[in-house]
Amino acid sequence: MKAFIHEAGELKVGNMEEPIAKNEEVIVSLKVAGLNRRDLYIPARRGNAPEALILGSDGAGIVESIGENVKNVKVGDEVIINPSLRWFENSDAPPKEFDLLGMPDHGTFAEKIVISEEQLEKKPAHLTWEEAGVLALSALTGYRALFTQGGLKKGDTVFIPGAGGGVANYLISFAKNIGARVIVTSRSEEKRKRALELGADRAIDTNGDWKKELKDETIDLVIESVGKATFNRSLSVLKKGGRIVVFGATTEDVVDFDLRSFFYGQYQLFGSTMGSREELREMLAHIETYAMRPVIDRVFQLDEAQQAFDYIAESKQFGKVALRISK
Repeated sequence: MKAFIHEAGELKVGNMEEPIAKNEEVIVSLKVAGLNRRDLYIPARRGNAPEALILGSDGAGIVESIGENVKNVKVGDEVIINPSLRWFENSDAPPKEFDLLGMPDHGTFAEKIVISEEQLEKKPAHLTWEEAGVLALSALTGYRALFTQGGLKKGDTVFIPGAGGGVANYLISFAKNIGARVIVTSRSEEKRKRALELGADRAIDTNGDWKKELKDETIDLVIESVGKATFNRSLSVLKKGGRIVVFGATTEDVVDFDLRSFFYGQYQLFGSTMGSREELREMLAHIETYAMRPVIDRVFQLDEAQQAFDYIAESKQFGKVALRISK
């Protein structure tokens, strides 16, 4: 089968053996896979590892065949892949057996994938294949950060630096659905405009004076994913006693901040990553209740996977980037 792989330090479209379903496993014929920034970092993490690895965490398709003792899905079912492996019940942190699909396991940038039936969920009927294929990783990450860790509720104001990324767009929609106020930032005027169209109440320039521009706002929650470049600026606009949830660090990982100001301000700092199957199912129910649709920026063909990687690396997209695997 055709797949986009990393092998001996090289990214390429190549041929891999078709997978075989073992006990409690399912073969899914993939329609669409979704790209995430995580995919960009895997080649550097693997270095010159000689064995071929199929990249990709997000995907959706049709169940083609099933192994023995599969109980919850059948051939012909339309499904999305849950990339949060072996984390089923909601918990304060992932279990030790947790991992993300796409390394070390083969991922979704291929015509087929073999995976435990426990990692499959029914595709929401109102979503296109492109929308379903880019959904799980970013939406689940945002859902846990916003609700489980962030405790956002109706009437709260949430501040989201870095509009335009996949998670940020889900955050805007989730928050607006429950009646929260949303403020975002971006260096791009076009992305600020798009965020407002998506439902954000305010969109300010990342390079502006946040404290001055937001002096009349009460920020209850900050969702941070940028890292060193914005962490202290985000903290400076958060209300006393407010929460800041960090799920990523697209700039430098290490951040210095004033502990005395932090504990005098009674701030609450939470880490977050991905989420459990329980939260994924809550998120899917939310999406169906509000008829939410992921924002798709561009769709590439599987043969164009390297172009898709290059495009994401430029950070110019607003929304998700998809790989069309089959019609």
